[in-house]
Amino acid sequence: MSYLLHNPVYNALRSGDEALCFGTDNVKYFDEAVSPFVGFDENYTNGFDDLHDLLPAGRKILYAIPSPVPPPPGWQVQHDIKGLQFVYEGVKDIKNEFADVQPLKEKHIPEMVQLAALTKPGPFGTGTIKFGSYHGIFNNDKLVAMTGQRLHVQNYTEISAVCTHPDHLGKGYAYTLLQHQLQLILQQGQHPFLHVREDNDRAIALYKRLGFTICRPMNFYFMKRL
Repeated sequence: MSYLLHNPVYNALRSGDEALCFGTDNVKYFDEAVSPFVGFDENYTNGFDDLHDLLPAGRKILYAIPSPVPPPPGWQVQHDIKGLQFVYEGVKDIKNEFADVQPLKEKHIPEMVQLAALTKPGPFGTGTIKFGSYHGIFNNDKLVAMTGQRLHVQNYTEISAVCTHPDHLGKGYAYTLLQHQLQLILQQGQHPFLHVREDNDRAIALYKRLGFTICRPMNFYFMKRL
């Protein structure tokens, strides 16, 4: 079933994240406040042309695919990030108490956006919380670490927005929050996966320690419609 993760955005928009989907039968995307991700079948050659017709000038998108993609006409490639896709292959029964982990709600959105802007775990907007299951750790009533879920691809659930305030690194917050997400996802009968920059050695070491293994490389293309 891991073939579903070869084109994870498109398959998420056709399955678990369909309620957040805009577009047509051929091309699909999220509201920009939720996520810049867009997707279409790899064999559909008019994907970027269709998106150009559907989206306004200046709209920023993010396209994720394992294979390299040449710059499409009508789009400016602003960043090309090399990443890795990991799938969880660890234990299936995580027994831990998570007393310090608190659910994040709409009232926390300003702090969540601020933390993501500081730590840069990936695109994060005022509507990203709609993906669900965001949790965090607070210190003196200030949000200092969080994780959440993003793409839901049939029986796969992506862990995302793993970030810790620089002043609170080394305290095990990310490890705790990741274990908590793993517990939530596994209890729902889902299979966890995630993405990371290929040069983020600190995060990669943590994910491997938790039981994640590399599934495939992934290219992330940040583009702007001209």
